[in-house]
Amino acid sequence: MVAVDREHLRLVSEEDSSKRRQILDGARKVFMDLGFDGASMGEIARAAAVSKGTLYVYFADKCALFEAILEQEALQHGQVVFNFDPSRDAETTLKEFGSAYIHLLCRPGGGSAIRTVMAIAERMPDVGRRYYARVLDKTINRLAEYLTAHVASGDLKIDDCDLAASQFMELCKASLFLPFVFQAAPAPSEERMTEVVDSATRMFLAAYRRK
Repeated sequence: MVAVDREHLRLVSEEDSSKRRQILDGARKVFMDLGFDGASMGEIARAAAVSKGTLYVYFADKCALFEAILEQEALQHGQVVFNFDPSRDAETTLKEFGSAYIHLLCRPGGGSAIRTVMAIAERMPDVGRRYYARVLDKTINRLAEYLTAHVASGDLKIDDCDLAASQFMELCKASLFLPFVFQAAPAPSEERMTEVVDSATRMFLAAYRRK
């Protein structure tokens, strides 16, 4: 009897997770197409192919839905493996990190969450702060820790590793991310991303490598 109950609970849990993903996929499309203000729970229910009653079982309102989508975005960022082993040389590590980082930002659909956060951050600052802390600041801190280790070993000469980490990440986005996120240009090519990251690495090391 216990085994049967456990199997039933497992199936219910899987069905619940599948339904939740279905709703989030529909909500993501609506937010992408209409923006936060234009989206409604009715539109989201239609896009997700569920009833409004079912939608409200899972999410109280569109703010809760959007927060769940941002949480997924944070998880996707967290699943990308950046190799910040301090024993690795700085040039190789920076190039690999820069490439992985810009690929993550410019992936298909990668700009939609950021566009929506930017649109509502002034009115809902807590949403913007949480997104920054979960996604962007965490990456800056990890890179800064790596740079700090190489300052200690004498390879790099950096007074402010948090600033230097932010600078490198901005260099990797130069000419690529803003045109992409504002839909002024398609996602950059592999060749262009490699060119920009290689240039960013040269500029960074020219400034911070110990002479």
